[in-house]
Amino acid sequence: MINNSRLILAHFWLAFISFAIAIVLGAWQMLIRTPLHSSFGTSDWYFRSVTAHGSIMAYVFPTLVSMGFGYAISELSLKRPLAGVQAAWVGFFVLLAGSVIASLTISAGEASVLFTFYPPLIGNPLFYVGLVLIVLGSWIWVALMSINLRYWKRENPGKPVPLAMYANVASSYLWGWTALGATLELILQILPVAAGLRTTIDAGLARLFFSWTLHAIVYFWLMPAYIAYYTIVPRAIGGRLYSDTMGRVSFILFLVVAMPIGIHHLYTDPEVGAGFKFMHSTLTALVALPTLLTVFTICASVETAARLRGGKGWFGWVKALPWQNPMMLAVTFSFLLLGFGGAGGIINMSYQLDTSIHNTQWVTAHFHLIYGGAIVIMYFAIAYDLWPHLTGRELGNVALIRAQLWTWFIGIVVTTFPWHYVGLLGMPRRMAYYDYSNPTLSPQALSVVVSAVGGIVVVISALLFLAILWKGHRGRRVDPGVYRFSTPIYEPARPLVALHSYGLWLTLMIGLTAVNYGFPIIQMASQGHSVSAVYVGANR
Repeated sequence: MINNSRLILAHFWLAFISFAIAIVLGAWQMLIRTPLHSSFGTSDWYFRSVTAHGSIMAYVFPTLVSMGFGYAISELSLKRPLAGVQAAWVGFFVLLAGSVIASLTISAGEASVLFTFYPPLIGNPLFYVGLVLIVLGSWIWVALMSINLRYWKRENPGKPVPLAMYANVASSYLWGWTALGATLELILQILPVAAGLRTTIDAGLARLFFSWTLHAIVYFWLMPAYIAYYTIVPRAIGGRLYSDTMGRVSFILFLVVAMPIGIHHLYTDPEVGAGFKFMHSTLTALVALPTLLTVFTICASVETAARLRGGKGWFGWVKALPWQNPMMLAVTFSFLLLGFGGAGGIINMSYQLDTSIHNTQWVTAHFHLIYGGAIVIMYFAIAYDLWPHLTGRELGNVALIRAQLWTWFIGIVVTTFPWHYVGLLGMPRRMAYYDYSNPTLSPQALSVVVSAVGGIVVVISALLFLAILWKGHRGRRVDPGVYRFSTPIYEPARPLVALHSYGLWLTLMIGLTAVNYGFPIIQMASQGHSVSAVYVGANR
């Protein structure tokens, strides 16, 4: 078992319980938007629910998974006890406190500002304090990952950094830097207004700060899934990693090109100049490179596993793959959903095409395919793979795990595909009710109902996932053996410094962010376009 399994399990259990709450809230929101909305609640509760759902899914759930997985990677790949365990527990409880504070504020109806908390809407300051605490707790993890890697390097001079740890630390650096944008927005723009120190706010500048975080955070969500692609999937299906070097290059590219692209979320904002919008549109295309490298590398690794099992011919090897293995199912579903979601993302990043689907259900479909589909299904796979090593107990029925993965895949497809369709018809997002008696909206009613059915399937799958983990936590004691990550077909003879360190890549990450955000921030701050703040909450 892992030395600090209690620490890791605390992160995972809090993550997955929060996730289950958010999933139920999401399905309820979908029912609100159907023609049956009058039976399910009020618009006030709808916006509370949307804020809670989005805040959990954007900040709490993926951060806890990354932290728990990161601590496990540190111990398992470096083969040394985690340094700073007490600090790690402090980070966990700080994040927990922030989550509770923010959740209670949302539940009280004092912060129905959605997870993007766009001004001029302003919630209770406790909501923002909770978000800041979540970030502060996670930054302790960022520091610990760097410290543990430094200790290992000191003890192992000249040895190549294990790929899992290299990617894990890159993920922590990406998060530490991308969270800075929203943190600056909260501290410099929103909290002074929420606390009553100011009555106006520069909404455009606040949105610009948030765009610093808004898209790069998606790649932070992706990082655990990509780490699993490279370091767990090939081993789990009986193969080897096609290229260790390509894996490192992919994580470096995420670190460098994921940051300076957030302004493509502000195409319709008049405060940002067209030149910077075009620049961010162009740079957004570059972020496809690490995904394309990953798809090639993992497909090659999967083919290697199939040929080791006796697969022959150009396509005959596909039959030799271990399709009964849950990890094989998970990576297949993840790639399929990533492909669908990525295709929609091409529309979103286009400076011209984005205007046709901006703020419609198309956008909701896109990020639910990427996040709920490609990413979360690999979070499941990570938990299934680590659970026996964390608990020392048998996980349980493999057929039940396969059923859970299938229902999740089907539920996500049924949920999101109709959203794309109604988005093309112009259905706006972030609205509670629609009058389907209107001839313009009536053709959309069936698609919305179908999507809600998909949401119910997703809820069933999420609850099944929790049941499997709980049963595994109480299952028969077993010796899971020594945990190992995937090994490459060819071990690098001599580690390249650039692929085992971060100095150059962090410099590029910070430099590109400064170039792409520095001028717009300075320009907008100097112009000072303030608007009156609108307070959310009954006692404002």
